[in-house]
Amino acid sequence: MAMASTAGRTSRGMTREEKKVIFASSLGTVFEWYDFYLYGSLAAFIGSTFFSPTIPEATRNIFALLAFAAGFLVRPFGALVFGRIGDLVGRKYTFLVTMTIMGLSTFLVGLLPGYATLGIAAPVILIVLRMLQGLALGGEYGGAATYVAEHAPDDRRGFYTSWIQTTATLGLFLSLIVILIVQASLSKETYAAWGWRIPFIVSFLLLAVSVWIRLSLSESPTFQKMKDEGKGSKAPLSEAFGQWKNAKIALLALLGLTAGQAVVWYNGQFYALFFLQNVLKVDAQSVNIMIAIALALGSIFFVVFGWLSDKIGRKPIIMAGLALAIVCTFPLFKALTWAANPALAKAQVNTRATVTAAPGDCRFQFNPVGTAKFTTSCDIATSFLTKNSVPYDVVSTAAAGTAATVKIGNETVPSYDAIAAGDQAKAKDAVFVKAVNMSLQDGGYPLKRAAIKVADQKLDAFIAANPELKLDAAAIRGGEKTAVPTDQAVKDKLVTAEEAAGAPEITVYNIPGGGAFAMFADPAAVNWPMTIGVLFILILFVTMVYGPIAAILVEMFPTRIRYTGMSLPYHIGNGWFGGLLPATVFALSAYKGDIYYGLWYPVIIAAMTLIIGMIFVKDTLGTDLHGKD
Repeated sequence: MAMASTAGRTSRGMTREEKKVIFASSLGTVFEWYDFYLYGSLAAFIGSTFFSPTIPEATRNIFALLAFAAGFLVRPFGALVFGRIGDLVGRKYTFLVTMTIMGLSTFLVGLLPGYATLGIAAPVILIVLRMLQGLALGGEYGGAATYVAEHAPDDRRGFYTSWIQTTATLGLFLSLIVILIVQASLSKETYAAWGWRIPFIVSFLLLAVSVWIRLSLSESPTFQKMKDEGKGSKAPLSEAFGQWKNAKIALLALLGLTAGQAVVWYNGQFYALFFLQNVLKVDAQSVNIMIAIALALGSIFFVVFGWLSDKIGRKPIIMAGLALAIVCTFPLFKALTWAANPALAKAQVNTRATVTAAPGDCRFQFNPVGTAKFTTSCDIATSFLTKNSVPYDVVSTAAAGTAATVKIGNETVPSYDAIAAGDQAKAKDAVFVKAVNMSLQDGGYPLKRAAIKVADQKLDAFIAANPELKLDAAAIRGGEKTAVPTDQAVKDKLVTAEEAAGAPEITVYNIPGGGAFAMFADPAAVNWPMTIGVLFILILFVTMVYGPIAAILVEMFPTRIRYTGMSLPYHIGNGWFGGLLPATVFALSAYKGDIYYGLWYPVIIAAMTLIIGMIFVKDTLGTDLHGKD
């Protein structure tokens, strides 16, 4: 693409009207991203509320992330629908509509009853609302970026549009701050029960503020001039993608820019959050604080690299960010493990599990809809190890028809086949889980056991089944106890009606350290400065690839199809390549038995974009947007 002259559009101070345009466009887009990323930040609570509790935790994590990704999958369609309207009707009114759809959809998520009330309808309605959010966001970004770019001087466009680039990160930052405030205001139990819904409901107020601000804006001068001169496109979709000269630009924008930018963005911000919380087992509140601090430190670099792109070009900065992300992704995530959960990192180095199974007993466990049941002895073993972030190797040398075994250190634990076990599957699972957890604990993995409530009728059997606790029945019965009404005890599954034998109440003992095992990150061992430092570096790479992206995209397309032309490659890249990243990375890691294996996905996509971008994408610094028409 040839460079256009910048005559008549050179540097000057930012006018009051231009400041208002940037502020209003950016603030509104921040609120939209806030709405969109609430789901990602609260995925654990949404997964437990809207999806069946019978789904295994590892699968539910994938399922919840894919529901999150549903909003990303429809973003390109939103780009087509609203991009066309924006090129036909105007920038201002189009992103007023997208904002309203986004705000109302988010508000309704806060009011939607869960799976316990609506059954399968709950996740279905949730996904519909996510898709509406995705459609709205598909039209929002292109409109805001185009609107600001068409107000900017040619040689300051990178700086002006970089403020729009901060909005996604600031929206995530705002969502984390609101979540932290609500968490601090409620007990952990209340927050888990219904308090997590408050940030969704608050979005209605943000919607009202955003709409009020944007109503005060006027139409883009570049679009208005084109419209007054009668030069607008009557069919922006066919002109943008039906003519090879424009379709080629869109294809290069996707494969040579936005695909790689997207995986670096989502890997460095959203998956890092998921990795800390669900893989490294750091408590959610600490994760939110660390991410928020790193975002606060790093967000200014969107503007720094946008400004720098006006000096040295858009392409060099984006390509450098891709190259750094490719080289540093694996070392940085490994450093994150050592910083956030050093006990887990040390255990993974010293103690690796070996699953020995019969040929054909182990299957690929990518189960995006959460309906498959892991029934073979190998699948049960590997699913459990994955959930607990334990690396493992599979050796298919066992005799056909024999159950898989898990070897951890010097301990070998037999698994079981759920179908062959029949009615005994639940009991066999309890034995298997406890034995593996104890072996992991002996191998140095950071596990703790919760307290458990035991009915008097079951106390002797519990003590016999847990000799490692060295409990004394007489001492327990002589200590503190609670009388629980029989109906409540049966409801809580402390006893069965038959075991209660008609008694009006049941004596229940609370036994510390006798309950279920759980992997955890010791709060006292988390290296906060190092963790935040690693997150900051990941975000710095994000700012390099994302800060100049709006400027280069708007400069690649003529005014008559700019909204449509730039929106589609942006949202395919960010909606599909980026939006599917968390679920894909987690699933690949689960399949391989290595918490880092899935990181090959962003590395390979970024490498593809680096190669295509370096060879085929031309820099657009100095482009005159008026001249392109």
